[in-house]
Amino acid sequence: MSDFIVPDWPAPDSVRALVTTRSFGNLADNVDDDPEMLAVRREMLRNKLPAEPLWMKQVHETRCVRAEESHDNVQADASFSSSPGHVCVVLTADCLPLLLCDDKGSTVAAVHAGWRGLAAGVIESTVHEMAVPGERLLAWLGPAIGPTAYEVGTEVMAAFTVPDPGAGAAFTAKSNGKWNCNLYALARRRLAGLGVTRVYGGDLCTYSDHSRFYSYRRDGTTGRMASLIWIV
Repeated sequence: MSDFIVPDWPAPDSVRALVTTRSFGNLADNVDDDPEMLAVRREMLRNKLPAEPLWMKQVHETRCVRAEESHDNVQADASFSSSPGHVCVVLTADCLPLLLCDDKGSTVAAVHAGWRGLAAGVIESTVHEMAVPGERLLAWLGPAIGPTAYEVGTEVMAAFTVPDPGAGAAFTAKSNGKWNCNLYALARRRLAGLGVTRVYGGDLCTYSDHSRFYSYRRDGTTGRMASLIWIV
């Protein structure tokens, strides 16, 4: 079992991206884990990178920060960089990790996109901060809870469909009054609205693939995977 997934997308040669799997181990400092073991894992990961990643305090909101000007534990749910050697990272265990780059390989971003962040506009906030037209961007959708496993209530559906009725296509009614939610479809719709049509990934379900991924919905107390992107 590989400790890493390399995104399969036509990013420019100057862009590097990596996703850790469950076999590598937890990388979050806000779960029940041995601090010494966490430090060892982060050091092992750091050895594969040009610099220490920008570890953020993720809060399911929309703030996107510039990695070059930020510090560890900055409260944000996305970061971007336009300089070589600055590593953007998000931690997830069902929420959608979204990686972005421009077609010249001069700007990259990592986005933590659970349903709250998606509904609030975290993708739009990130693209705005990158200051790159949508048609010049490429996106990769990383491991997240899949549409057949992600059951939500009517309030989640309403958060998307009240402002955008077309988003209803991402929800499937269940017999228990709940809905199955397709995070990938919601992200693709938001990206399309920004002019981002070159979208890849979106086929890795954290819930159903126990051997490769952590899943908060499946396991409750669990670790987090890291999705990283940088410019060389």
